[in-house]
Amino acid sequence: MRSLDDILEEYEFLEGDERYRLLIELGRELEEMPAALKTDATLVRGCSAAVWVYPTDTAGGGKLHFLADSNAAITKGIVALVISAVQDRPATEVAAMDVMGALSPFDLKNQLSSNRTQGVPNMIALVQEHAARLAAA
Repeated sequence: MRSLDDILEEYEFLEGDERYRLLIELGRELEEMPAALKTDATLVRGCSAAVWVYPTDTAGGGKLHFLADSNAAITKGIVALVISAVQDRPATEVAAMDVMGALSPFDLKNQLSSNRTQGVPNMIALVQEHAARLAAA
């Protein structure tokens, strides 16, 4: 998975539809999420499209690693952005991180419709809740 800095560097050179294409490409680059993990328990509430986020322990050493997917291409790209901000980082760091601040240079609220971005805070909350549980353990 690309780093958020690498994605931002490319994103800043693009405009309009090219940014949509980059988001779609990011979504395609997400690690495959098995269908068996796409359950009500992993569904992110408040998203206009179906979004699933599942924490795994594959990174080891107290680091977070997530599998994620969506049934909508651009939303899947937004999920990829959120995941790239936290992927394989220590749980304590993610629990305290300003993820929304890390995503602010992408100006998603002005680049995308509110329907596409309304679930972003819920995705971030789910990721950070899991991080806080791991950090406290």
